[in-house]
Amino acid sequence: MANHSGIETFVVQVPEAVLRDLRERLARTRWPDESPDAGWDYGTTLAYLKGQVAYWHEAYDWRAHERLLNGSHHYRALVDGLRLHFIHEPGVGPHPLPLLLCHGWPGSVYEFHKIIGPLTDPARSGDDPQDAFSVVAPSLPGYGFSHRPRELPMTIGRIATLFAAPHEGRRLSTA
Repeated sequence: MANHSGIETFVVQVPEAVLRDLRERLARTRWPDESPDAGWDYGTTLAYLKGQVAYWHEAYDWRAHERLLNGSHHYRALVDGLRLHFIHEPGVGPHPLPLLLCHGWPGSVYEFHKIIGPLTDPARSGDDPQDAFSVVAPSLPGYGFSHRPRELPMTIGRIATLFAAPHEGRRLSTA
């Protein structure tokens, strides 16, 4: 999304009330019954599920991940009536190529936090600066910090059209 007119900067800041609500809901989890000796035949085992909930309730440090996420440049733009979030990291090199990184279902731009640096600044890790990319990593509509679409269907083709719109200069605004 090279055209920055109509694009606003974005900082990842989840209100403490939202995190507190999540911790309270995790603490109130109602556990299902489990068939004896079922193992994983019917999905997640109860022991595994309890371990995951305990991790998210007691050990996960959202603020640490928030700081990690904010190490990238985040933006939002209104494209065809839908506010989309994306990371844009310019390449460091003589002629960085544009590279669009798209996560899947379910997923998020967090999946790319370890590769964005080496892609945008290959010289930092001893690679050739000629191999630099300017990375754009959008959050799919309804995921991460992109707004949920009101129009259905939100197909792969529709998403591709939304992601191409700012590059083509179409219907990009901050309204």
